[in-house]
Parts: sequence; C-alpha cells; structure tokens
Amino acid sequence: MSIKRVWIVEGCISCNLCEDLCPEVFEVPAGDTSRVVKGHEKLLTGDADMDDKIREAVESCPVEVIEMDED
Repeated sequence: MSIKRVWIVEGCISCNLCEDLCPEVFEVPAGDTSRVVKGHEKLLTGDADMDDKIREAVESCPVEVIEMDED
C-alpha cells in the first residue's frame, strides 16, 4: 500500500524525530512544532523507500501525532 496523504495533528512535543528520520517530508522550525514540508505531496508517488521513511516517522513518533492515509 502506498501513502497518499500525511499530516500532523495537535500535540507535537517538538522532539525533531520525524525531521531526523524523513526531512524531505517533515520539518520542525526553531521554537515551533512539527509540520509537513510545503510541496511534500510530490514525493507521495508510491516509492517504497520514501513510504518506508514516512512510516518509520509515523511509528516512531512518541506522542503519535503524525497521521497518514494509504490506498
């Protein structure tokens, strides 16, 4: 299954883990909470390596605020 959508819900603790694991999709600006990188949608093409990096970030989030939709 490939990832079609990724987003962050409220509750991020700014641990930077998602950005460390997949900086192409996630960023944590100084003094702010995590967010998806503008234009990240172009990376959601079904590429297995990218999907694996995103899944690792989702599964590693200590407060479980990263959401994704798959087909």
